[in-house]
Amino acid sequence: MSGPTSAPDKMAVVAPNLQSTPTTLATHAPHVEDEDMSEDDKPLARKTHRLAKKRITGDSSSEDDKPLAKKPRVSNGAANKKRRVVDSDSDESDAGPSVKKEPEPTPKSNGAKPRSSTFKKPSPPSESDSDLSEDDKPLARKVNGNGNSKATKKATSSDSESLSEESSSEDEKPLAKKKAPPAKPRQSTASTKSTPAASKKKVKAEPKSESEDDDVPLAKGKTKVTSSAKDKKPVVKREKKVKEEEDEEEKYKWWEQEALGDGEVKWTTFEHNAVLFPPPYVPLPKNVKMKYDGVALTLPPESEEVAGFFGAMIETDHAADAKFRENFFKDFKAILEKYPPKESVKVKSLDKCDFKPMFEHFEREKEKKKAMTRDEKKAIKEAKDKLEAPYLFCTVDGRKEKVGNFRAEPPGLFRGRGEHPKKGTLKHRLRPEDIIINIGKDAKEPIPNIPGKWKGVQHDNTVTWLAHWKENVNGNAKYVFLSAGSSWKGQSDRAKFEKARELIKHVDKIRKDYTEDLKSKVMADRQRATALYFIDRLALRAGNEKGEDEADTVGCCSLRYEHVTLQPPNTVSFDFLGKDSMRFHQDVQVDAQVFKNIKLFKAEAKKKGDDLFDRLTTTLLNKHLNSMMPGLTAKVFRTYNASWTFQKQLKNTPKNGTVAEKIAAYNTANREVAILCNHQKSVSKTYESSKGKHEDKIRALKYQRMKLRLQLFSLNPKLKKKQPELAEDESDLDDEFCERHEAELLEKALDNAQKKFEKDNVKLEEEGEKKKDKSELNERLKEIKDEFKELKKERKSKKVEPRRAATEEKLLEQIGKMDERIATAKVQLGDREKLKDVALGTSKINYIDPRITVTWAKKYDVPLEKLFSKTLREKFPWAEAEADKSWVF
Repeated sequence: MSGPTSAPDKMAVVAPNLQSTPTTLATHAPHVEDEDMSEDDKPLARKTHRLAKKRITGDSSSEDDKPLAKKPRVSNGAANKKRRVVDSDSDESDAGPSVKKEPEPTPKSNGAKPRSSTFKKPSPPSESDSDLSEDDKPLARKVNGNGNSKATKKATSSDSESLSEESSSEDEKPLAKKKAPPAKPRQSTASTKSTPAASKKKVKAEPKSESEDDDVPLAKGKTKVTSSAKDKKPVVKREKKVKEEEDEEEKYKWWEQEALGDGEVKWTTFEHNAVLFPPPYVPLPKNVKMKYDGVALTLPPESEEVAGFFGAMIETDHAADAKFRENFFKDFKAILEKYPPKESVKVKSLDKCDFKPMFEHFEREKEKKKAMTRDEKKAIKEAKDKLEAPYLFCTVDGRKEKVGNFRAEPPGLFRGRGEHPKKGTLKHRLRPEDIIINIGKDAKEPIPNIPGKWKGVQHDNTVTWLAHWKENVNGNAKYVFLSAGSSWKGQSDRAKFEKARELIKHVDKIRKDYTEDLKSKVMADRQRATALYFIDRLALRAGNEKGEDEADTVGCCSLRYEHVTLQPPNTVSFDFLGKDSMRFHQDVQVDAQVFKNIKLFKAEAKKKGDDLFDRLTTTLLNKHLNSMMPGLTAKVFRTYNASWTFQKQLKNTPKNGTVAEKIAAYNTANREVAILCNHQKSVSKTYESSKGKHEDKIRALKYQRMKLRLQLFSLNPKLKKKQPELAEDESDLDDEFCERHEAELLEKALDNAQKKFEKDNVKLEEEGEKKKDKSELNERLKEIKDEFKELKKERKSKKVEPRRAATEEKLLEQIGKMDERIATAKVQLGDREKLKDVALGTSKINYIDPRITVTWAKKYDVPLEKLFSKTLREKFPWAEAEADKSWVF
């Protein structure tokens, strides 16, 4: 088969709740763990997300937030002066879709404001795809069932998973990386270092974005900028850009050097400050106490801290989960026995515990934090940055490298993912005595920021971790590594994808061999061939055995009797919990021999609980694969199939489409891979409200289009007959929405006028001048209200006088551009609908060769930053350096 068939409309999946409250302080605001990383790359602590990741769909585009402005009358000069509140629609502000190509910057001279750039659509690049044979393509799965019928959605999932999924398996470690081919120079970086002065000459001043006019509030016209202000602002931008270019040039381009293989010496000198431990617990105020059976308890700090962990969660789904409550109360009772309350009350039932006072205290603290002034927040951030600064970077062979997860995770309650048997278990506070650090022999031993001594100090230059310990919940090994954008991680990533590319040379023979072994008389060989068939066709994980105290998740080799059912003549139904307790529920049409084999494996006096492949293990499977191609594991098949499928699906990109349409095609291809790899998620609880807001943005654009049309007809009423399509009213734009939208615009205009008045007075006071009288503000507010009353009259009469200097040609051009923006917004909405139950992050980060994305972006003239976040671009600099328009996986 040549590729995966179309997936069902919905996938059955039980998704875990991966939302968490990241924090680095173990204060009265408790931390609850979110198991969102693989065991090898698990961070010591949650990093604080300074900005929420924006979706590719562009739902936060400033174009969409553009105030819908009213145009002033031509006939009345005085009215025009007063109606400045709605005079924010310039020719530029109406132009351009939400997703825009980068304009060529216009150089500034003597600090003058740049003129708006003219957009020039580049000609589409020539097609240069080279297709391989059908046999080289990954075998596709056929999905016929409706997998969503049995799904029980239990929690929400984040859009992205670990950056290094499955990296803990010894059998799945990538082999030594081959020597990298000569890297092509990156277009974004100068090949040689230049002086700051030289760099400044090359940096062009950035033109004013079209979206700037969109964000001008209704109550605010275009403010005249003084020449000194004009001169000063661009200089700051120019210096910042020059600094970024210099930093870029100083980056270590490891892909241009000889790569280091596994087991080899990774470094000669290695120096770092280990991990940053959170501060001690801060007891709650004396009046904040948990109650037991109505009695307020005075708890020691050790017990109070644990009670607070649960108290902070009492209104979440976790606190209502029976297993979570059982595990928490078991550990809480053990803590209470060691640190009992002063009242000598015996706590025997969780149902009698009242954590409400604690919860209310935490909520009050959150509100106080929100109410902080900008200066207070800035001071806290500066103190935090100063504390963390020594841990951000390490020194490897004399060069500076960024550390990935330097914060020691605070204590809390383990959430796990899916139906984890240990969710709710108490995670103990880490201390230096728990941690082994790895540094160079001549490096100075780091001193912990809390009292204590390291468990051990070693100097192993064949490994790349900085610190290591075992966590108490599952007994898993945890490591501190360098960041995702480091040279070590980059070499590992590139080696992984190169190994998947190497599989192309061997895949025909491997498929031929396992197809023959499907009829083998040796049962072990027949089971191995059947398992390989599923791994290749369905991109299943190999699977490892689990202990009794671990979540009941399985992979291909560990499938049991009850996980597979047969539906004649050739349909196999899978229903099991995969990695992270994500439900895999699919009906798959298979070859007749595979169906026969599964029937045979289930018929050998087996019952529920017995292994389907009782003569096969992951180790045996990977050993066989390694004999067919050095370094080949089941995971390599998964990476190969994902990358190949993605590259094939990208051929559906419209060559002459808009940027939004091309990005939608990219996301659709990514969705196919995510479905193939079972990277599902439950629909967000906020999805419907978010969808409603996006639909309102589309209506707002239609409202703006309506105003333009009515102006056009005021200029030339004959156009109604000449162009009847313009005479038609905008769909789903009713009076109810228009009234609501105008009310929102009025509220925003009044608020902006108030803020401008206060800001002007602050400035006047600083300059020693007399402040404006409040009567001036009241007069302005009255003007705004009168203007919006006029808007309502014009909407009902459907007569809008054109603004000054408006012409028929300009209005037609603006309507055309508004049509483009509406079309773009509709594409984005449809894209969001398709992706609501699929997590694209894991496949994009771990399974799809990033060079495919870089090549596609260059070929179709799509800015790479719309596909890769800043973090991903820092993670894959080698992909940008190596891939051009002709590169193929």
